[in-house]
Amino acid sequence: MPLRKLLFKSGVNRENTRYTNEGGWYVSDKVRFRQGTPEKIGGWIRYSANQFNGVCRNLWNWVTNSSANLLGVGTNTKYYVEFNGSYNDITPAGLAAGAEITTPASGWGLGTWGAGAWGFGGGSTTEARVWSAMNWGEDLVFAPRGGSVYYWDFTSGLGTAAVNIDTLSGSTHAPTQVNYIYVSDISRFLLAFGANDPADSVSGAFDPMQVRWADQESLTDWYPQITNQAGSLRLSHGSKLVTSVQTRQEIFTLTDSAAYSLQYVGPPLIWGAQLLGDNISIIGPNAIIIASGVVYWMGVDKFYVYDGRVQTLPCDLRRYVFSDINTVQSIQVFAGTSEGFNEVWWFYCSENSTTVDRYVVFNYLEKVWYYGTMARTAWSDSGLRPYPQSADYNNRILNQEFGVDDQAGDTPAAIDAYIESAEFDLDDGDHFMYVYRTVPDLTFSGSTDGSDPEVTFSIYPKRSSGSPAGTPASDSVVAADYPVDEYTSQIYTRFRARQAYLKIRSNKLGTTWQLGAPRLDMKVDGRATGAGSSA
Repeated sequence: MPLRKLLFKSGVNRENTRYTNEGGWYVSDKVRFRQGTPEKIGGWIRYSANQFNGVCRNLWNWVTNSSANLLGVGTNTKYYVEFNGSYNDITPAGLAAGAEITTPASGWGLGTWGAGAWGFGGGSTTEARVWSAMNWGEDLVFAPRGGSVYYWDFTSGLGTAAVNIDTLSGSTHAPTQVNYIYVSDISRFLLAFGANDPADSVSGAFDPMQVRWADQESLTDWYPQITNQAGSLRLSHGSKLVTSVQTRQEIFTLTDSAAYSLQYVGPPLIWGAQLLGDNISIIGPNAIIIASGVVYWMGVDKFYVYDGRVQTLPCDLRRYVFSDINTVQSIQVFAGTSEGFNEVWWFYCSENSTTVDRYVVFNYLEKVWYYGTMARTAWSDSGLRPYPQSADYNNRILNQEFGVDDQAGDTPAAIDAYIESAEFDLDDGDHFMYVYRTVPDLTFSGSTDGSDPEVTFSIYPKRSSGSPAGTPASDSVVAADYPVDEYTSQIYTRFRARQAYLKIRSNKLGTTWQLGAPRLDMKVDGRATGAGSSA
């Protein structure tokens, strides 16, 4: 019988049925694509034996003038500066712990007076605590969403608590409540997005659409005067400012319904805003990232990209992702990069989960998507450390893309990685196919020495698209699993079906793999005239 090569399209597509996506991949977990073919992702290892308190929602990596490589770690209860594996508590005095997850609440006395129908209690939501943080030279400024701005001086010592910028010497009219902060590389300004409106003597009422900035090179001088460059402006499209990132010549800013470009224009305006697009959403303040100079973010119902103009990012997993996401926990969504593999990752809570348990990846070099399961709470890929780093629910920092196993605990564990193809057939299913044997094509390069790497090949024959996988067609055998190692030259599958799909899975210590182009020894075996019958 002739051998037929199975060549699948790169990426995973869930926008239609498994059969419609013929020639592609349909299901994945802990698998990525390289040069068009799937491979297992890298492993991870615990960065330090030490642990922090709370659930981490922010990681910020920077290097001081004395070459100290520091990592800011913001949890719902504390803020730490990590150095050489030790977590130094710099939580400002009097700062109460925040919520671990978002909790909707309803009842009398909650919400705004007069809101809602008469006879129904108001509604109020306690959001999970998230942070924004950036270094100010070798020092650190950070703020919990909806809270004050804090400053930590590196020269004061790793064990010294941060202080409210309002308490710094000479501080005037500093905001007492902000949604997000950012330090511009352009002329170095500290900007607050969503802030108290400046007043004559004290900060005024909180305005979620107000952008404020202190004087150039100052953390303390916030009151606009003719002798300084402090100032503010109010954006008009949207109900609240959500987040910002800096590109080459601008600060790209998102409200809950629009995109703006903020640019330094000098006196008297100092900063100017240009509307880039309207009717645009973002699911949470940390759901945005820059990769290779391009801005990517996750909206409430689709993905976006900004490369000089705002565009929808086509996604082969859009329906799959947004039909199984817990929008109540949207503030937990965060983005990260794995620059070594040209990837943007988004982590989110599935529909029935209040903790982050899913991820979706866009490979911006190959323009493909894939997805899987992973419990993480924050991510950093600054390039200042050898590996991307993440935080997990066991209060640890992990080095990602390290080795091939899960080494987060005391004992290494295998990573369960797999991918399933879409369905394939002969003559659009007009005839049954008889598959006598399969010739695998894999490489186990990178596996741990002495681990005897192995994957499992599974082939699932089907009578039709609607029949369960593994259902025999006439005298066909049901689905079977076949171990494949680096010495396996062929496996005798011997099944008969109208259509089938392939699954490759590994769950063994020390194993990593990349799939090539497997071949099937197959032939036409009767015309399919009905459910399981042939002529």
